[in-house]
Amino acid sequence: MNRRTLLALLALGPLLPAHAAEVQRVRMWTLLSGGDGARMRALVDEFNASQQAVRVESTTLKWGEPFYTKLITASVVGAGPDLATIHLSRLPNLAGGGVLRPIAAAELAAVGLAGDDFLPRQWTKSQYQGRTYAVPLDQHPLVLYYNKNLVGKAGLLDGRGQLKPIEGMAALTDALRRVKAATGKPGLTMESAQSSYAIWRLWLSLLAQQGLPVVANGRFAYGAAGEATLARIAGWFQAGYATPGMDYPASTSQFMGGNAGFMLNGVWEVPELVRGSKAGTLGFEYGIVPLPKLYGDASAWADSHGFALPANGDKPMSAAKARAVLSFVAYVSRHSMGWAEGGHIPAYRPVAESAAALALQPNAQYAAAAHNVVYDPDGWYMGAAGPLEAIASKFLPAPLAGQLTPADALRRFETEAARLLKKRAPLY
Repeated sequence: MNRRTLLALLALGPLLPAHAAEVQRVRMWTLLSGGDGARMRALVDEFNASQQAVRVESTTLKWGEPFYTKLITASVVGAGPDLATIHLSRLPNLAGGGVLRPIAAAELAAVGLAGDDFLPRQWTKSQYQGRTYAVPLDQHPLVLYYNKNLVGKAGLLDGRGQLKPIEGMAALTDALRRVKAATGKPGLTMESAQSSYAIWRLWLSLLAQQGLPVVANGRFAYGAAGEATLARIAGWFQAGYATPGMDYPASTSQFMGGNAGFMLNGVWEVPELVRGSKAGTLGFEYGIVPLPKLYGDASAWADSHGFALPANGDKPMSAAKARAVLSFVAYVSRHSMGWAEGGHIPAYRPVAESAAALALQPNAQYAAAAHNVVYDPDGWYMGAAGPLEAIASKFLPAPLAGQLTPADALRRFETEAARLLKKRAPLY
C-alpha cells in the first residue's frame, strides 16, 4: 500500500460512523445516460457497498442545456445537489457565473488527491482564474472508426489488417471515394442533420490543425480558412461519399449495420462495438484510429467529464459534507478502469498510465489521440450544448445538403453569434 493510499484511508477515518453516527448522504446530479450512465451507477453502487459512512444518491437529468439550466437555477437558489457531473468545456460559464464553488487543495489532500494525480491537460481545464473548480474524470476525443470489410475491399488495409496511414485532406477524400467505388456504400457516416454537433467538432478540429482558433481576442479568428475547410467537408457529402441530413441515431446505425466504410464520432460509441463483437451481432471487424493529420498536425476536438461542487447560494457545504463528497470522487478516480471500458481515456494518471489501461482494446488503438486534443475555446458562451455551439449547429450542417453555401452558412453563424462575443459574462 503506497503512502497516498494510506493517507486516503486515514482521511476517511472521521467518516466511519460510530455507534450513533449519522450517515452522510450525498446527492449527485448527472447528465450521463446510456452506457456511461450504467457505468456511473455501477460505481455509485460499488462505493456505497465499500463503506458505511457515506451514501451517494444519484439522479440522472436530460443531457445538454436542460441539465445545465436546471443546475444553474438550483444552485443559485440554494437547492442544487452536493455534487454534479459536468463537461469541463462549460467551466468558464459555471465557475465564472458563480454556480460552482472552488475546491481547495487541502480538501483534495484530505481524501488523498492532488493535481499531479491527473493528466496535465485535463487538470488545466479544471481550473478557472487560478482555482480548482472540478476534478477531471476523463477525456473523450473525436476519432475515426473503420469497417475492415469495406475499407479492405477498397485496398486501404495493410498486411496486418490495419488501416494504412491517411495524411492530408486529399488522402482522406480519396479513401472515401475508393470505398464508395469498391462497395457501392457510403465512404463515411457522421451526424449531419441540423442541430447536430458533429460538424462543429470536426470543423473546430481541422481549424486547430491549421493553427487557427475559432475565437480569439473577442472576435472570430479563422478567416478565409473557415469557409475553405467547411467547403472541403461539404464536398464529401455533395460527391455522394456521405449522406447528408442524418441525425445521430441514423448515422451510428448506418455504421453499426455495416453500411459505411468510416464513421467520425466520439469514443463513446466504443462500448456498442465491443458489445456487438462479443455477441456476434456486429457483422464485421472494426478498427479505430485517432483523427488523422489532415492539415498541419493531428489536433482533434475533445471534451472531458468532471465532478464539481455547486455553490448553492447562501447554503455553503459543511467541511464534513465536502469530505464525504470528495471521498466518492476519489473512489471513482481510483476505480476509473471500468470507466475506461466505456471508451473514455481516464484523467487519473495512475489508472491512465497503468499497464492494464495501456493494453485495453480497442482503446489502445486511439490512445495517441490524448496528446493532440483541443477543447472549445474558453468563454462563457462555449462548451457542450452551450449557446455558441447551438448557433453553429443551426448553420454549419446546411452546406452539406446544399441548402446554404459555406460562405452563407458562416455569415449567418457569425451574425447570430456576434452578440455572444460582445455580451458580458453572466453572473447568476
